[in-house]
Amino acid sequence: MPRVIARAVPLRLVWLLVALAALVLACAASIAIGAKPIPLEHVVDALRGGLDGGDAFIVRETRAPRALLGVLVGAALGVAGALIQAFTRNPLADPGILGVNAGAAFAVTIGIVGFGVTSIVGTVWFAFIGAAVVTVLVYVLGTAGRGSVSPIQLTLVGVAVGALLGGITSGITLLNPGAFDQMRGWGAGTLSGRGWEVLAGVAPFLVVGLVLACLLGPALNIVALGDELAGALGARVLRTRILVIVAVTVLSGAATAAAGPIGFVGLMVPHVARWFVGPDQRWILAFTLVLAPLLLTLADVVGRLVVAPQEVQVGIVTALIGAPVLVALARRTKVSGL
Repeated sequence: MPRVIARAVPLRLVWLLVALAALVLACAASIAIGAKPIPLEHVVDALRGGLDGGDAFIVRETRAPRALLGVLVGAALGVAGALIQAFTRNPLADPGILGVNAGAAFAVTIGIVGFGVTSIVGTVWFAFIGAAVVTVLVYVLGTAGRGSVSPIQLTLVGVAVGALLGGITSGITLLNPGAFDQMRGWGAGTLSGRGWEVLAGVAPFLVVGLVLACLLGPALNIVALGDELAGALGARVLRTRILVIVAVTVLSGAATAAAGPIGFVGLMVPHVARWFVGPDQRWILAFTLVLAPLLLTLADVVGRLVVAPQEVQVGIVTALIGAPVLVALARRTKVSGL
């Protein structure tokens, strides 16, 4: 048995390194490909500071921060999906199940209509606050009168709150169409137009959330055994679940604030990770940390190519990919189950 484990771990490391190399290549493609193709050697020179002019400006000021933001947002959405699936023990769960995306969108709506916020940087903070407030609200409502955290109860409350806020947001949008013209791209989920200022605004939250999520891997493995057995083994089940909620809030809220409500990434990637590594949450989180930004970056590149020189928002591309994948996952219950 130890020999089997010893062989499995290097194999996992090999696959992880392959995925990491693919992510690096995808980021290079993201910087080089666009309305104006830029040779890869010019990209390297521009990043090193040895190139000036229009190509250098495009690389350093638009495409480089866009690629980095895609990596962080993809990792955040994927890891948040892995956490929420382990937390609710629902293999088809998504970060939006707790109403985080709906809370962020609702807060952005209030910021535009009530406070006249029109910049991307301004909406970042409204979206993050909205995500945090809604998650706390769902947690309070889901645990009221129970004395303990019920994943099923939280799921039901999250869906209800998300549906309510989504309806209110749609109503406000219909009443104020002029105020939302420049936010249409954000509503579909996009990385376009995000510079260093937006990246700097959300990066600290995303990094902290990712570190917290990775630290929760061992505890999630124990909690998966059941509350009673986990408690007998010394695990702090309540604290673990609270930290999962905090991590999901930070990751989903900040990612939605920066790039809009992008779906299916948090649903698909953890399943792919489980196909490679099994039920160990530590390895699932490690693979998701690489595969999710790889998926989002490739989707962003595809969105620039299909209708060039125009672009298709990355949220639309992930939805087109995610719909058939969701059907496949639903049919492969033995593989997808937790």
